[in-house]
Amino acid sequence: MASKADSLPYPSAAKISDSPCFPQQTASLKCLEQYNSDKSKCQEYFAVYKECKRKEREARLERNKSRSLFS
Repeated sequence: MASKADSLPYPSAAKISDSPCFPQQTASLKCLEQYNSDKSKCQEYFAVYKECKRKEREARLERNKSRSLFS
């Protein structure tokens, strides 16, 4: 019997913790907790997370390009 994650179109998106950017996201949130939500002290963490998400999105678009119905 297939698991729920196997039936999803994007198994890696089944859980946030499965994301390749989960460590960067966690680090950003921990920074905010440590500095009482003072975003100015966590900009480096945000930049690293943002770059990771950008790369993740580019990889997903590249993967999906071969699946497109319109190409």
